[in-house]
Amino acid sequence: MDHKTFISQLPAETLANLNATENAAGIRHLIGHAGLIAALALWIAQGWPLWQLALVMQGITICFLFTLEHEATHKTPFRSAPLNEWSGRICGVLLLLPFEWFRYFHLAHHRHTNIPGKDPELAESKPETVWQYIRHVSGLPYWLGMARVTLDCARGRMDAAYIPARARPRIIREARIMLGIYAGVLTSLFFTPLLFWIWLLPVLLGQPFLRLYLLAEHGRCAFVADMFQNTRTTHTGRIVRFLAWNMPYHTEHHTLPNVPFHKLPALHNHMQGHHGVLQNGYAAFTADYVRDLH
Repeated sequence: MDHKTFISQLPAETLANLNATENAAGIRHLIGHAGLIAALALWIAQGWPLWQLALVMQGITICFLFTLEHEATHKTPFRSAPLNEWSGRICGVLLLLPFEWFRYFHLAHHRHTNIPGKDPELAESKPETVWQYIRHVSGLPYWLGMARVTLDCARGRMDAAYIPARARPRIIREARIMLGIYAGVLTSLFFTPLLFWIWLLPVLLGQPFLRLYLLAEHGRCAFVADMFQNTRTTHTGRIVRFLAWNMPYHTEHHTLPNVPFHKLPALHNHMQGHHGVLQNGYAAFTADYVRDLH
């Protein structure tokens, strides 16, 4: 059974319940995620014991806001449209990932998941050598690539087929606002290093953990159109599921991308026995991936 057959066999009522959005679950989750970031920032700013460890924890927590921005492109974390839009934009500023641009990039990824020549995520191939892997996991290609994307968007240099003409003014405006914010942040460092310690340095330290996590979503999966074969669901603990807004249920998300994050565990239960690619933990995935590098 492929993913389309699976969807067709779900009762209409079940499908409607799975696709229904709400504000409460997303707001609770956002408060928890933002509260953790605020607590770690206070720990670092006060220089409390083991604050150096808190730097890494803060970086991981901020970098995993990527999963909220990702969900916001689907307009599913909240029923409220403004909450979806502004959460996505704020995450985009924190991660150097322009939300308006990313929306169309990501939706193109969903339309052509893991199809060479069509999926924009495959423009940068997955690492297959030890050096490529080290470079990828370092996060440096991400930061350099997104700096280039942000500058190109600000200058109106967008030639990707997945960006509609009507979206160009919004993308340009957002990128220019982001550059203005970053200029303000750099200026602030002449007066206080606070943002360096609670944001800029942590995201550099946290990005490798996000790279490792994201590699499991489609890495070493088949280049076919069936979501049960081209996408991996990874069994993991509550902490990772919390930080990643349940996106380890990634086959589920790609099969029905309109299902909000808090209902993905329920969809997972409906999908039992149909997964084509399952992994028992990110450590196991990483070990398997590294073992096959050349």
